[in-house]
Amino acid sequence: MRRQVKAPAVPRELVPGQSTALLQELHLLTRTGDLNADSLRKLKQVNHLVRQLRPAVEDVLARFGDPVIVDCGAGKGYLGFILYELFVGPAGKGTVVSIESRPELTAAAEARARRLGFERMRFVTAELEAAELPPRVHLVTALHACDTATDDALLVALRHGADHVAVVPCCQAEVARQLERAEAPAPLLAPLFEHAWHRREFGSHLTNVLRALALQAHGYRVTVTELAGWEHSLKNELILGQKTRARDAAAQTRLEALAAGAGVRPKLLRALAREAAATP
Repeated sequence: MRRQVKAPAVPRELVPGQSTALLQELHLLTRTGDLNADSLRKLKQVNHLVRQLRPAVEDVLARFGDPVIVDCGAGKGYLGFILYELFVGPAGKGTVVSIESRPELTAAAEARARRLGFERMRFVTAELEAAELPPRVHLVTALHACDTATDDALLVALRHGADHVAVVPCCQAEVARQLERAEAPAPLLAPLFEHAWHRREFGSHLTNVLRALALQAHGYRVTVTELAGWEHSLKNELILGQKTRARDAAAQTRLEALAAGAGVRPKLLRALAREAAATP
Protein backbone atom coordinates (compact mmCIF):
# COMPACT_ATOMS: atom_id res chain seq x y z
CA MET A 1 0.00 0.00 0.00
CA ARG A 2 1.21 3.51 -0.80
CA ARG A 3 2.28 5.50 2.23
CA GLN A 4 1.32 8.87 0.78
CA VAL A 5 -0.50 10.33 -2.19
CA LYS A 6 0.89 13.58 -3.53
CA ALA A 7 -1.52 16.39 -4.45
CA PRO A 8 -1.50 15.86 -8.25
CA ALA A 9 -2.61 12.24 -7.77
CA VAL A 10 -5.26 12.91 -5.12
CA PRO A 11 -8.17 13.26 -7.62
CA ARG A 12 -7.72 9.60 -8.53
CA GLU A 13 -8.67 8.69 -4.94
CA LEU A 14 -11.95 10.63 -4.99
CA VAL A 15 -15.47 9.63 -5.90
CA PRO A 16 -17.21 11.68 -8.63
CA GLY A 17 -18.35 15.04 -7.28
CA GLN A 18 -16.02 14.99 -4.27
CA SER A 19 -13.97 18.13 -3.73
CA THR A 20 -10.48 18.54 -2.35
CA ALA A 21 -11.75 21.71 -0.65
CA LEU A 22 -14.02 19.67 1.64
CA LEU A 23 -11.24 17.18 2.35
CA GLN A 24 -8.95 20.01 3.40
CA GLU A 25 -11.69 21.39 5.62
CA LEU A 26 -11.98 17.95 7.20
CA HIS A 27 -8.18 17.89 7.65
CA LEU A 28 -7.87 14.77 5.54
CA LEU A 29 -5.52 16.61 3.19
CA THR A 30 -2.33 18.29 4.32
CA ARG A 31 -1.71 22.00 3.78
CA THR A 32 0.03 21.14 0.53
CA GLY A 33 -2.90 19.00 -0.62
CA ASP A 34 -1.30 15.60 -0.02
CA LEU A 35 -2.92 12.52 1.54
CA ASN A 36 -0.79 10.99 4.26
CA ALA A 37 -1.06 7.29 5.11
CA ASP A 38 -3.59 7.63 7.93
CA SER A 39 -5.82 10.00 5.98
CA LEU A 40 -5.66 7.79 2.91
CA ARG A 41 -6.81 4.83 5.00
CA LYS A 42 -9.72 6.81 6.43
CA LEU A 43 -10.71 8.18 3.05
CA LYS A 44 -10.64 4.70 1.47
CA GLN A 45 -13.04 3.44 4.13
CA VAL A 46 -15.45 6.37 3.98
CA ASN A 47 -15.50 6.53 0.19
CA HIS A 48 -16.12 2.81 -0.15
CA LEU A 49 -19.05 3.15 2.26
CA VAL A 50 -20.32 6.13 0.27
CA ARG A 51 -20.27 4.02 -2.90
CA GLN A 52 -22.21 1.29 -1.12
CA LEU A 53 -24.70 3.86 0.19
CA ARG A 54 -25.31 5.58 -3.15
CA PRO A 55 -28.35 3.45 -4.13
CA ALA A 56 -29.95 3.94 -0.71
CA VAL A 57 -29.36 7.71 -0.65
CA GLU A 58 -30.64 8.12 -4.20
CA ASP A 59 -33.68 5.99 -3.32
CA VAL A 60 -34.77 8.10 -0.34
CA LEU A 61 -34.08 11.35 -2.19
CA ALA A 62 -36.25 10.16 -5.08
CA ARG A 63 -39.15 8.89 -2.96
CA PHE A 64 -39.43 11.43 -0.14
CA GLY A 65 -39.85 15.19 -0.04
CA ASP A 66 -37.44 15.80 2.84
CA PRO A 67 -35.63 12.57 3.75
CA VAL A 68 -33.68 12.38 6.99
CA ILE A 69 -30.26 10.69 7.01
CA VAL A 70 -28.90 9.92 10.48
CA ASP A 71 -25.19 9.33 11.06
CA CYS A 72 -24.81 7.59 14.44
CA GLY A 73 -21.62 8.03 16.44
CA ALA A 74 -20.51 10.58 13.88
CA GLY A 75 -17.15 11.48 15.44
CA LYS A 76 -15.62 14.27 13.36
CA GLY A 77 -18.42 13.90 10.85
CA TYR A 78 -16.48 12.77 7.78
CA LEU A 79 -19.29 10.59 6.48
CA GLY A 80 -22.08 13.11 7.04
CA PHE A 81 -20.20 15.95 5.35
CA ILE A 82 -19.30 13.81 2.36
CA LEU A 83 -22.87 12.55 1.96
CA TYR A 84 -24.09 16.13 2.10
CA GLU A 85 -21.63 17.36 -0.52
CA LEU A 86 -22.28 14.50 -2.92
CA PHE A 87 -26.03 13.97 -2.58
CA VAL A 88 -28.06 16.13 -0.20
CA GLY A 89 -26.63 19.49 -1.25
CA PRO A 90 -27.03 18.91 -5.02
CA ALA A 91 -30.55 17.51 -4.51
CA GLY A 92 -31.67 20.68 -2.77
CA LYS A 93 -33.57 18.71 -0.15
CA GLY A 94 -33.04 16.33 2.73
CA THR A 95 -31.34 16.66 6.09
CA VAL A 96 -28.22 15.00 7.51
CA VAL A 97 -28.38 14.55 11.28
CA SER A 98 -25.07 13.69 12.99
CA ILE A 99 -25.24 12.23 16.50
CA GLU A 100 -22.11 12.41 18.63
CA SER A 101 -21.69 12.21 22.41
CA ARG A 102 -18.57 14.39 22.62
CA PRO A 103 -19.60 18.07 22.69
CA GLU A 104 -16.27 19.35 21.42
CA LEU A 105 -16.66 17.32 18.23
CA THR A 106 -20.25 18.47 17.77
CA ALA A 107 -19.24 22.13 18.23
CA ALA A 108 -16.42 21.80 15.70
CA ALA A 109 -18.73 20.11 13.19
CA GLU A 110 -21.39 22.81 13.59
CA ALA A 111 -18.81 25.53 12.95
CA ARG A 112 -17.55 23.65 9.90
CA ALA A 113 -21.06 23.31 8.47
CA ARG A 114 -21.60 27.06 8.87
CA ARG A 115 -18.33 27.83 7.07
CA LEU A 116 -19.26 25.52 4.23
CA GLY A 117 -22.84 26.73 3.95
CA PHE A 118 -24.20 23.22 4.56
CA GLU A 119 -27.50 24.53 5.89
CA ARG A 120 -29.36 21.23 6.13
CA MET A 121 -26.94 19.54 8.47
CA ARG A 122 -27.99 19.11 12.09
CA PHE A 123 -25.79 18.07 15.02
CA VAL A 124 -27.04 16.36 18.17
CA THR A 125 -24.83 16.00 21.24
CA ALA A 126 -26.13 12.89 22.98
CA GLU A 127 -25.69 9.20 23.50
CA LEU A 128 -27.54 7.32 20.78
CA GLU A 129 -30.11 5.99 23.25
CA ALA A 130 -31.06 9.51 24.32
CA ALA A 131 -30.82 11.40 21.02
CA GLU A 132 -33.92 13.35 20.02
CA LEU A 133 -34.75 12.72 16.38
CA PRO A 134 -37.68 13.25 14.03
CA PRO A 135 -40.32 10.52 14.37
CA ARG A 136 -39.47 9.28 10.88
CA VAL A 137 -35.98 8.79 9.52
CA HIS A 138 -35.13 7.25 6.18
CA LEU A 139 -31.49 6.14 6.27
CA VAL A 140 -29.36 5.27 9.31
CA THR A 141 -25.59 4.82 9.16
CA ALA A 142 -22.93 3.99 11.73
CA LEU A 143 -19.27 3.72 10.81
CA HIS A 144 -17.21 1.99 13.52
CA ALA A 145 -19.62 2.57 16.41
CA CYS A 146 -17.91 0.60 19.16
CA ASP A 147 -19.35 -2.48 20.85
CA THR A 148 -23.03 -2.01 21.77
CA ALA A 149 -23.16 1.44 20.10
CA THR A 150 -23.81 -0.42 16.84
CA ASP A 151 -26.82 -2.03 18.56
CA ASP A 152 -27.98 1.46 19.52
CA ALA A 153 -27.69 2.56 15.89
CA LEU A 154 -29.75 -0.41 14.74
CA LEU A 155 -32.36 0.42 17.37
CA VAL A 156 -32.53 3.98 15.99
CA ALA A 157 -33.24 2.51 12.56
CA LEU A 158 -35.88 0.07 13.80
CA ARG A 159 -37.66 2.52 16.10
CA HIS A 160 -37.88 5.23 13.45
CA GLY A 161 -38.87 3.03 10.53
CA ALA A 162 -35.74 3.59 8.46
CA ASP A 163 -35.99 2.44 4.86
CA HIS A 164 -32.26 1.70 4.75
CA VAL A 165 -29.58 0.97 7.33
CA ALA A 166 -25.82 0.55 6.97
CA VAL A 167 -23.51 -0.26 9.87
CA VAL A 168 -19.81 -1.11 10.11
CA PRO A 169 -19.45 -2.65 13.59
CA CYS A 170 -16.40 -2.13 15.75
CA CYS A 171 -14.85 -3.85 18.79
CA GLN A 172 -17.73 -6.15 19.75
CA ALA A 173 -17.02 -7.35 23.28
CA GLU A 174 -20.38 -7.85 24.98
CA VAL A 175 -21.17 -11.27 23.53
CA ALA A 176 -17.65 -12.56 24.19
CA ARG A 177 -18.16 -11.74 27.88
CA GLN A 178 -21.49 -13.53 27.83
CA LEU A 179 -19.94 -16.60 26.20
CA GLU A 180 -17.37 -16.78 28.99
CA ARG A 181 -20.09 -17.35 31.55
CA ALA A 182 -22.70 -19.06 29.37
CA GLU A 183 -24.24 -21.87 31.44
CA ALA A 184 -25.70 -24.16 28.83
CA PRO A 185 -24.42 -23.49 25.33
CA ALA A 186 -25.19 -25.95 22.57
CA PRO A 187 -22.58 -28.73 22.95
CA LEU A 188 -21.44 -28.49 19.35
CA LEU A 189 -20.77 -24.76 19.75
CA ALA A 190 -18.76 -24.95 22.98
CA PRO A 191 -15.33 -25.70 21.40
CA LEU A 192 -15.71 -22.61 19.20
CA PHE A 193 -15.18 -20.31 22.16
CA GLU A 194 -13.27 -22.38 24.70
CA HIS A 195 -10.14 -20.24 24.34
CA ALA A 196 -10.09 -16.48 24.96
CA TRP A 197 -8.86 -15.63 21.46
CA HIS A 198 -11.53 -17.78 19.83
CA ARG A 199 -14.14 -16.42 22.23
CA ARG A 200 -13.36 -12.87 21.13
CA GLU A 201 -13.40 -13.71 17.41
CA PHE A 202 -16.41 -16.03 17.58
CA GLY A 203 -18.24 -13.54 19.81
CA SER A 204 -17.67 -10.79 17.26
CA HIS A 205 -18.92 -12.98 14.42
CA LEU A 206 -21.91 -14.21 16.41
CA THR A 207 -22.83 -10.63 17.34
CA ASN A 208 -23.03 -9.60 13.70
CA VAL A 209 -24.93 -12.73 12.67
CA LEU A 210 -27.53 -11.95 15.34
CA ARG A 211 -27.70 -8.33 14.16
CA ALA A 212 -28.30 -9.42 10.57
CA LEU A 213 -31.02 -11.84 11.70
CA ALA A 214 -32.66 -9.14 13.81
CA LEU A 215 -32.87 -6.89 10.76
CA GLN A 216 -34.31 -9.73 8.70
CA ALA A 217 -36.88 -10.44 11.41
CA HIS A 218 -37.99 -6.82 11.15
CA GLY A 219 -38.51 -7.04 7.42
CA TYR A 220 -35.15 -5.97 5.99
CA ARG A 221 -33.38 -7.57 3.07
CA VAL A 222 -29.84 -7.89 4.39
CA THR A 223 -26.50 -7.94 2.61
CA VAL A 224 -23.24 -8.56 4.49
CA THR A 225 -20.01 -7.68 2.74
CA GLU A 226 -16.59 -6.15 3.38
CA LEU A 227 -16.14 -2.42 3.72
CA ALA A 228 -12.70 -2.10 2.12
CA GLY A 229 -9.51 -4.08 1.73
CA TRP A 230 -8.04 -5.53 4.93
CA GLU A 231 -4.98 -3.34 4.48
CA HIS A 232 -7.18 -0.33 5.31
CA SER A 233 -9.04 -1.68 8.34
CA LEU A 234 -9.44 -4.89 10.32
CA LYS A 235 -12.91 -3.71 11.37
CA ASN A 236 -14.21 -4.43 7.95
CA GLU A 237 -17.70 -5.96 8.02
CA LEU A 238 -20.50 -3.96 6.43
CA ILE A 239 -24.13 -4.85 7.17
CA LEU A 240 -26.64 -3.31 4.76
CA GLY A 241 -30.40 -3.53 5.18
CA GLN A 242 -33.32 -2.39 3.03
CA LYS A 243 -36.85 -2.49 4.42
CA THR A 244 -39.01 -4.65 2.16
CA ARG A 245 -41.75 -6.08 4.40
CA ALA A 246 -43.33 -5.71 7.84
CA ARG A 247 -41.90 -8.77 9.62
CA ASP A 248 -40.27 -12.14 8.92
CA ALA A 249 -41.43 -14.75 11.42
CA ALA A 250 -39.01 -17.39 10.16
CA ALA A 251 -36.02 -15.10 10.69
CA GLN A 252 -37.30 -14.29 14.20
CA THR A 253 -37.43 -18.00 15.00
CA ARG A 254 -33.88 -18.53 13.73
CA LEU A 255 -32.71 -15.52 15.73
CA GLU A 256 -34.16 -16.78 18.99
CA ALA A 257 -32.88 -20.31 18.41
CA LEU A 258 -29.32 -19.17 17.69
CA ALA A 259 -29.16 -16.84 20.70
CA ALA A 260 -30.55 -19.53 22.99
CA GLY A 261 -28.26 -22.21 21.59
CA ALA A 262 -25.19 -20.05 22.16
CA GLY A 263 -26.38 -18.94 25.59
CA VAL A 264 -26.14 -15.20 24.82
CA ARG A 265 -28.51 -12.23 24.88
CA PRO A 266 -26.88 -9.12 23.37
CA LYS A 267 -28.16 -5.61 23.97
CA LEU A 268 -30.06 -5.43 20.69
CA LEU A 269 -32.13 -8.50 21.51
CA ARG A 270 -32.78 -7.40 25.09
CA ALA A 271 -34.01 -4.00 23.95
CA LEU A 272 -36.24 -5.44 21.23
CA ALA A 273 -37.70 -7.95 23.69
CA ARG A 274 -38.53 -5.18 26.17
CA GLU A 275 -40.23 -3.14 23.47
CA ALA A 276 -42.19 -6.13 22.21
CA ALA A 277 -43.37 -6.89 25.75
CA ALA A 278 -44.46 -3.27 26.23
CA THR A 279 -46.48 -3.24 23.01
CA PRO A 280 -50.18 -4.13 23.51
